[in-house]
Amino acid sequence: MTKLRNTKTLALAAMLTAIGIILSFFKIPVNQLITIGFGSLPLSVSGMLLGPAVSGVVGALMDIGGYLVKPTGPFFPGFTISGIVSGIIYGLMFYKKKITFTRVLVAQVILTIVVNILMNSYWLKLLYLKDAYFAVIISRLPKEVIMLPIMTVMKYIVLKTIQEVKIFHLQVE
Repeated sequence: MTKLRNTKTLALAAMLTAIGIILSFFKIPVNQLITIGFGSLPLSVSGMLLGPAVSGVVGALMDIGGYLVKPTGPFFPGFTISGIVSGIIYGLMFYKKKITFTRVLVAQVILTIVVNILMNSYWLKLLYLKDAYFAVIISRLPKEVIMLPIMTVMKYIVLKTIQEVKIFHLQVE
């Protein structure tokens, strides 16, 4: 967490948080159940540029800030935890690592299973459907399977471009 005392790190984290909040409002509806969202792109960038700890903070702030700007339903801290875990996963997978399609795919599979399917389904069960955890999971599976390749390609293009342009002088292992 000492990285958050660095002015450049703090400014970049704040900028990515703000961009993430704004992008989370832009969605492309595919049908009634599936929308392509862009809010997770800045979070994956924060994981690549700032590491797991700072990216976890960015994930939490994106959730809380998004709720403050445009609340959709009741505030629930479980989704903030999901944002933290997402940021940590991106940081562990991308920080100081060469961005490859396989690496982005593995990160997205882990995130889809751990956060989107298991954690978020559990939060929805707690909020709305007290005894229907597996029903919530099963109802969410088709959407997650369809979104996995779409999000993987989007994140690969963004992360690879940032790494290749070398704006941020990344140290790749």
